[in-house]
This record gives sequence, structure tokens and C-alpha cells, in this order.
Amino acid sequence: MERNKRIIKTSVLGIFANCLLAAFKAVVGTVTGSIAIVLDAVNNLSDALSSVITIVGTKLAGKAPDKKHPLGHGRVEYISAAMIAIIVSYAGITSLIESVKKIIHPETPNYNTTSLIIVAVAVVVKIVLGTYVKKVGEEVNSDSLVASGEDAKLDSIISASTLLAAIIFIFSHISLEAWLGAIISIIIIKSGYEMIADTISHILGERIEMQLSHDVKRSVVQFDRVLGAYDLSLHNYGPERYVGSIHIEVDEDMTMAELDQLQREITYKVLNETGVGLEGIGIYCKNKKDSKADKLRKEFSSFVKKYDYVKQIHGFFYDEAKAIVSFDLVISFDAPNRKALFNEIIDALKEQYPQYNFNLNLDIDLSD
Repeated sequence: MERNKRIIKTSVLGIFANCLLAAFKAVVGTVTGSIAIVLDAVNNLSDALSSVITIVGTKLAGKAPDKKHPLGHGRVEYISAAMIAIIVSYAGITSLIESVKKIIHPETPNYNTTSLIIVAVAVVVKIVLGTYVKKVGEEVNSDSLVASGEDAKLDSIISASTLLAAIIFIFSHISLEAWLGAIISIIIIKSGYEMIADTISHILGERIEMQLSHDVKRSVVQFDRVLGAYDLSLHNYGPERYVGSIHIEVDEDMTMAELDQLQREITYKVLNETGVGLEGIGIYCKNKKDSKADKLRKEFSSFVKKYDYVKQIHGFFYDEAKAIVSFDLVISFDAPNRKALFNEIIDALKEQYPQYNFNLNLDIDLSD
């Protein structure tokens, strides 16, 4: 797969660059006695490890589906991204501890021109590397690469702060590298926390991206016999791997054979155009236009939309023989208490229209 090849190629480049930088910085840090440069070298090794994790995660995520995991192993990429985020956080905590130690027990560093040039080159390399890795990660939708790229850019800030501290020390003989190291460490810890939070959010399951939701629904409603598309529910099994279901509204006179054919055509079209696999297509029957049921739909829709946070109703159907009115009521997640509002609306409908029996469903606002 082209996507996996790009991820692995970019990660190998990251491993090579970080190992090279780590070796140079370890030597420079030892010679100059700079704890900041030594910690920077350790950070480069953690970046190399992050790239290794990205490669392993990509390989595992690309494994074919099996009996135990019939929908594939794509979510392994989220786990690898979480591991990288943990490494970033650990590096930040370790750096903070060492910086605090040096604040309490300061040591005088011994900088030279060669060491400063190497640190300056490292800053440029890490900025270029981090920007490139993050860009590729965003292009191929890889959380692991994005996390690695962000980590590399943070390391460039560490290196830059070390260089700044060295320059200040040379001209003023005031050693600030421990203080700068502590500040940067806190920034790294914050970034690591944000990375972990983002990854956990992906694993928990996030709202469908607006563009993908619109693309799927647009593909469905292009069929002449589809009168509406609702309740799109997609489950993510790794980047760009979605399966789910949708409800379509069709004329009440459609036969089973016509529905079966329509569902097959929709499934095929959506998969080819968006890559989304629709496992199920639910059916809403729509009453004929200008019928009593159609007029009731408009009336009840106007009635419930007087309430704040009501987004729409759909799936409307009127059983005239039993005087049963059925529809789904979509209430925004912004409502302070969705269930209480739903019950309030039902009570108001019953009071205003006692001649009808209401069968309403509080629908979830799953997608845009």
C-alpha cells in the first residue's frame, strides 16, 4: 500500500537523522559539561524510538483481517500514536527533573565554537525534519507521524534554548540553561498530554468529519428514489477505514425487490466514491405528497422547531387507521438536558394534539 510505504520511508529517515544527531550531541555535551545538550541527545534517541514504533505500528495495522479481528488491525496506529505521546511526556518529565537538579546544584558549562555550531545545525535539522514528518503525517492521515513530527519540532525548541543559553553564558557568564530547560520541559509535558488526549479521543470514537459525512450523504441522495438520507453512523477501524449504516427515506409504494436493488446500488456507489462500507441501510417510508400525513408532518415539524436545540425531525410516518404518529426527533448535544427537553416536547404534543398517539424516538445527532 502506497500510504504504508510513505509512512515507513519517512520513519526510516527520522531514525537515521535522530541517531546521527544524538551521537554528535552526546559527544558535545560530555566535552562541554552541558546537561542541556546531553538531555537533548537523549531526546533525539527517544525520537528515533518513536519512529521505530511508527514503523512497527504501521506494519501491524496493515495486517489482513482474520477471524479474531474481522475488520482489520487499523486501530493499532492509534495505539502506536499513544505510545509516542507517552514517550514525549516521559522525556519532558525526565528533562524537568534534571533541570531542577541543576538549578539546585548548578554546574559551570564549558562551551566552544564547535559545540555551538553543532547545536545550531541540530536546530535547523530538527525544524526541517519535524516540518516534513508532520506534513507527510497529515497527508497520509497518520497520527503516529504527526506526533513524531510535532515531537521533532519541540526538540528544535529545546536545542534553540540550549544555544541561546550558551550565547548568554559566553557574553555575560550567567548560566540560564537549567532554567530554560525547566521551562521547555513543561512545554513538552503539556504537548505530550495533548497528544495523549487526542489519541484517546480517537480510540473512544469521535464525531464523523463534516466533509466525509457530506460526501457519503451526497452520494446516497443522488439516487432519484432516495428522498432523504439520515442517521449516518460510521465506526473508525483505523485511518481511512470506516464502516457503518445509514437510513434512507423512500416512497411508501416501493416494492421489496425495488428496495433490495436500490440498497445494493447505494452500497456499491458509496464504497467506490468515499471508501466507506455501509453494512446496513435502514428504511423510512414517506407518505405521499399533499396527503393528510404530509400535511401533519409539516405541522408537527413547525411545532417542535419552536423549541431551542431541536435540529430536525425525520422518519415521519402516519398510521391513519390507528392514529399513530411516528418520527425521530433530533436534539442538539448543546441542550442542557436532552432527555428532559424530549419529554417536555412529547407532553406538549399530547396536550396540543390529544387525538393522536405519538411514537417518538430521541435521535442522536451523529453527523452533520
